[in-house]
Amino acid sequence: MESLYVLIGVLVAIILYSTYTYFRQKKILKPLTEEEFRSGYRKAQLIDIREQREYDGGHILGARNIPLSQLKTRIGEIRSDKPVYLYCQNGMRSGRAAQLLHKKGIKDLYQLKGGFKKWTGKIKRK
Repeated sequence: MESLYVLIGVLVAIILYSTYTYFRQKKILKPLTEEEFRSGYRKAQLIDIREQREYDGGHILGARNIPLSQLKTRIGEIRSDKPVYLYCQNGMRSGRAAQLLHKKGIKDLYQLKGGFKKWTGKIKRK
């Protein structure tokens, strides 16, 4: 019986943490439609958060690849005085990246709604 209470407590904690993370990401990261994203990314820093092999398979023209796994060590490459447009494959990793960037003082953050898989514009392959 005691282990059931522990299990319920853990589940409640996970649900609360997930809810907190979801709403925090909503507050610090503005999702943009492809049209909105396209109209603003040329004046911003366009960052592809996906891993190198995904980036090489195809990326938005003009994007810089800074994988989420390397973001902590490469955060100095991102300017805090310019907007940052993030994208990943489907939108999950860019949310985590935005949380890290926000902690480091970068506040003007946007994400491509639906991620790269929803992108219909020009792409470049290596």
